[in-house]
Amino acid sequence: MQPLKVTTNIIKPAGQPGGKLAGGAGAKARPQEEKAETHAARQESGQGAGTSAGAATEPRWTINDFDIGKPLGKGKFGNVYLAREKRTQYIVALKVLFKSQLQQSNVEHQLRREIEIQAHLRHPNILRLYGYFYDKEKVYLILEYAERGELYKELVRLHRFDERTAATYILSLARALDYCHSHHVIHRDIKPENLLVGGTGELKISDFGWSVHAPSNRRKTLCGTLDYLPPEMVEGQEHTTAVDNWSLGVLTYEFLFGGPPFEAPGHQDTYKRIVRLDLRFPEQPQVSAEAKAFIRKLLVKDARQRLPLSEVQNDPWIRANADPAMLARDK
Repeated sequence: MQPLKVTTNIIKPAGQPGGKLAGGAGAKARPQEEKAETHAARQESGQGAGTSAGAATEPRWTINDFDIGKPLGKGKFGNVYLAREKRTQYIVALKVLFKSQLQQSNVEHQLRREIEIQAHLRHPNILRLYGYFYDKEKVYLILEYAERGELYKELVRLHRFDERTAATYILSLARALDYCHSHHVIHRDIKPENLLVGGTGELKISDFGWSVHAPSNRRKTLCGTLDYLPPEMVEGQEHTTAVDNWSLGVLTYEFLFGGPPFEAPGHQDTYKRIVRLDLRFPEQPQVSAEAKAFIRKLLVKDARQRLPLSEVQNDPWIRANADPAMLARDK
């Protein structure tokens, strides 16, 4: 993959015509593999969503091309709705963002980066971004619809997952993150709130707002969610793709114990526990020694010593608990 270049100007100036759906008129998400590959190649050549090369020859989308259904969620900058593309009848999730709120929070660049990164990713455990368009007041992201909704709500309802469910989820995420890293993308904000569940129960990474395309593999920006920050970020050091390995360890702990491992009354106390690697396993709920060992392999202060994502599938706890059908697949 070539380095991703921000070619969109979707926030300013307001009132310009909108962008088009990635893949041209095919709002059906390109179910045929060969068509998806063809479209990916066109994106690489500068003809994908939001590029000037494609905009001159293909139709642009507007809100009138969609039937809007029930709300699926609400965020800081807008809302997400179930929607149906009128011509193809294909069901999608339409994320509607208000330009005024994006500008007030000075996150226009973050949205551009999110679009550029997510539109290029193709993995069964990463939510597809099919395209975008915009009008005078709003920006619309056309996303894959994850039928079962937010994983966070399911985790709150159950409080914790059993080891088989947790191991299956973690293996799928490890493979998705390994794919991201192979394309020089660091997610930097893996947590239950940023995961959705598809129609067959598969996890989907759904939010790339803090992600970054970093061919050099080194960054120094403090970002992400407090409980999931690795020691190198807390201490203001350079970080690499290994921040996602750390987050995977925190996520495993939260899946199994019902809360993050370094939780404390105040922010400074949490920071101190992370830096000291103050990792404790409560007696209840009962969790296997193999699961705890797996968590320890990821929650290592030296980022270079964290378990590589490509090795997650070979871990004894994963092999004993993850879905056998998933284990049988290479990626």
